Amino acid sequence: MHFSSPPISARVAGLFACHFFGYGLFLPFLPVVLDFRGINPAEIGFILGAGTITRIAASPLLANIADRTGQRRLSILIYSLTGAAFIALFAGPAGFVLVAVAVIGYMVFQAPVLPLADAYALDAARNTGTDYARMRLWGSVGFVAANLAGGMLAAEQTSWSILVLIAVAALATGAVAMSMSSQQRGGGQSDTRGDDREAPFRKAWFWPILALLGLFQASHSAFYGFGTIYWKAMDVPDFTIGVLWAVGVVAEIALFTVAGRLGRRFDPPVFLLVSGAAAVVRWGLFPFADNFVTMAALQMLHALTFGAAHLGAVSILAKLVPSKWGGTGQGLLATSIGIQSAVALTVCGALYDVDPDLPFYLMAAVSAVGVLATLALTPLVRRRMAAA
Repeated sequence: MHFSSPPISARVAGLFACHFFGYGLFLPFLPVVLDFRGINPAEIGFILGAGTITRIAASPLLANIADRTGQRRLSILIYSLTGAAFIALFAGPAGFVLVAVAVIGYMVFQAPVLPLADAYALDAARNTGTDYARMRLWGSVGFVAANLAGGMLAAEQTSWSILVLIAVAALATGAVAMSMSSQQRGGGQSDTRGDDREAPFRKAWFWPILALLGLFQASHSAFYGFGTIYWKAMDVPDFTIGVLWAVGVVAEIALFTVAGRLGRRFDPPVFLLVSGAAAVVRWGLFPFADNFVTMAALQMLHALTFGAAHLGAVSILAKLVPSKWGGTGQGLLATSIGIQSAVALTVCGALYDVDPDLPFYLMAAVSAVGVLATLALTPLVRRRMAAA
């Protein structure tokens, strides 16, 4: 009996699902695991802060190594195996140093996995006509599934199983990556110009565009850092808060389902403009939402503030950066988001102490600036995309 291999779109979807399942466990629940292991809040903050800084630096560097060698799938496997090995250090004796090494090491080697997965998925979409957004939506599904699983396991007696699942997700990510076929870069044999073009990383015009692409994701910093705390201060029940987070992700998945058709009608800068306008509304009205209906309505805008911004950003980079350097380009985008988010979180933290509403008003203002910057840079972006 002959069994045909799953289509490339299914394997790329599986890659995103496995990676985001691990991320959906690590991001919200690792601090809980560290607390159960006797790491105090100050030490947890230091570990995660150091991990974030090193991750921001590592993402483009490790992605660039993969681009230079031409081995994206193998690189994903190696980085995933290394990340799982660092998680395995938790099996050793409890202690601050060993835990710090485990967490920071995992964060560093997981950092380039998503940029490389995005670069591969964009090559697959270019070469085979598959829909990038429909493959990427399975990452959101994996993230939600991890949130649900982690919520059931986040107790002192079962917290170790969260670590096991994070490691298993990393191993599965590497295995799925190696099951995928290699992709030609630059659009096929008849057009190698995409590989021959010089990477724009040394061009002055590239960096304002990169900063703009990261700005729209960084405008979520107030919500990611303080949204749950804000709602709890309003006496919103924990279950309702969970539902509100889920509403945002479900809306994001819905956008990814139809984004392929939208992408044929609108070019990427339009996605950024829509995202920025939606962010002005979402963050500007956030402090005024005082019941579930209005809160859920604003959460549905996550489809635009996050989803449209992501699709616009990766599409613009896919056109501006030669496919040969696609992983590096996506890694630089992750770094742009990380740096701006770190700055925004610091400022929002200070503002939250003054008035909990102020961080959200700041994010609305930042988004408005992003809309104006997008309008100013759109002619340049369109010229550069056409030239590429």
